[in-house]
Amino acid sequence: MAKLNWGMIGGGEGSQIGPAHRISAAMDGIYTMAAGALDVNAEKGRDYARRLGVPADRAYGDWREMLDGERARADRVDLVTVATPNATHCEITKAFLEAGINVLCEKPMTVTVDQAEDIVATAKKSGSICAVNYGYSGYALVRHMRAMVARGDLGKIRLIKAEFAHGFHADAADLDNPRVRWRYDPAQAGISAQFADCGIHALHMASFVAGQNPSELSADFVSCLEGRALEDDATVNFRMDGGAVLRLWTSSVAIGRMHGLAIQVFGEKGGLRWAQEWPNQLYWTPLNGRTQIMERGGPDLSPEADRASRVTIGHAEGMPLAFANIYADLAEAIAAKKQGRAIDPLADHYPKAIDGLRSIAAIAAAVESARNHGQWTDARPPSLR
Repeated sequence: MAKLNWGMIGGGEGSQIGPAHRISAAMDGIYTMAAGALDVNAEKGRDYARRLGVPADRAYGDWREMLDGERARADRVDLVTVATPNATHCEITKAFLEAGINVLCEKPMTVTVDQAEDIVATAKKSGSICAVNYGYSGYALVRHMRAMVARGDLGKIRLIKAEFAHGFHADAADLDNPRVRWRYDPAQAGISAQFADCGIHALHMASFVAGQNPSELSADFVSCLEGRALEDDATVNFRMDGGAVLRLWTSSVAIGRMHGLAIQVFGEKGGLRWAQEWPNQLYWTPLNGRTQIMERGGPDLSPEADRASRVTIGHAEGMPLAFANIYADLAEAIAAKKQGRAIDPLADHYPKAIDGLRSIAAIAAAVESARNHGQWTDARPPSLR
């Protein structure tokens, strides 16, 4: 496969997520970092891009300059990653899609349902690929869980328990820390903080593994730290469209919890348990049987898991490698589009704009439900009702 030109917006020096994207995109030697608008401060962004090896004429001061510069080039970027604050995602993503440039947008894809509907429509009209970075779905054993559910190993799925809880925003001294504060500022984060930031990772993973999407929900939001306009802890119950029930908890004030993304899936014929902090092990308990530990890279796993496994059994495999699987899927999708052929089915697992839309609809519904003391609320986007 010929190398693809890749660009990044946001994710500048000191960014939390920027280095993960750069490592992941570089992992397979498929992408060249060809362009970037990395910082809200134009000169800082240009300087950092040049230090990362981006040519000077493609180290841009802002995303508009990057869009103007790239769409006029014969060797323009094949994919751009949008890693800016939430409120800017829609405008940037839409502009690049309309220019015929494929986009991987950080989650949440937008801050309103109308914006998300617009992104889905824009991607369809332009023919550009729009993906959303629910990158934890790239883990090999997460993909094996999905394969097990799809082939019927668990039978009908009855119950899913998902959580994403950490304690890194529990210190009241950080209320004015700009790296924390923006996440709870409606002007930058939108209508939700913790659920939109972390909870929708757990929601997407549950939907991805179970092959079911939320139909209605009941939510309870709280702000444990005074002065926060948005929630830092949330519990949401879902009824899924395939009949399963999903119980989801997410928190940023759970002191002692670290990353905290975990999922359990319970069906008629067995149950599965996996945690992102121990990604090499998947626990499988068949009905009336003993619990078994499946090891990533081990024998008798699904083709989906084998394709996503990158190092030999027993070695640690972490988040950048999971993200790298999303980038590898997108490379195959872009190549298939260029060549006018069908995508390899094993690569067609990257999270798409429609997944982003479902998440935004769930956020809006959860906010509404929480304001109405947990009233059950339709969680579907209007276009899918």
